[in-house]
Amino acid sequence: MSQDLTTQWLNEIQSLRDQVAAIERDRDAAWESAQKWRKLYNTEAEQRRTDTQLSQQAIASLKAELQKLQGLDTGALPDATAVTAIQQEIAQLESVEELKSKLLTVIQERDRLLQALKTEQDNHAQTRNNLTTALGDAIDGWTRERVALEQEAQHTH
Repeated sequence: MSQDLTTQWLNEIQSLRDQVAAIERDRDAAWESAQKWRKLYNTEAEQRRTDTQLSQQAIASLKAELQKLQGLDTGALPDATAVTAIQQEIAQLESVEELKSKLLTVIQERDRLLQALKTEQDNHAQTRNNLTTALGDAIDGWTRERVALEQEAQHTH
């Protein structure tokens, strides 16, 4: 009986050792999995930080370009209030997409204004030519009348 009891205890000890070994393997596998997830998380977090930094730099660059395109130099604007209002509008932009959209709108408005300016300049040049021609015609007409009056005055004397 003592041998049966010893065999039973030895079997129980072996069973417990097997369970401990299985639990240790599960623990090690869980630890390795946690390490892999931690590494993936850290890699993703670093990428997000890098993306955020690049986005912030792009926003700053686009804001500077937008300010340049809008002529935010204080000498180019009529007063400091206009500069402040524009700077506040730019500060409200929160993403690169918003900034790109605003920049596109500003560029389109600039192009429209440049086209309007060109049209106005062309109209001004045409008006100047018309007035110059009319003035030349008037001077020619006046000169002819004066010559005719002088000739008439010479014939009457």
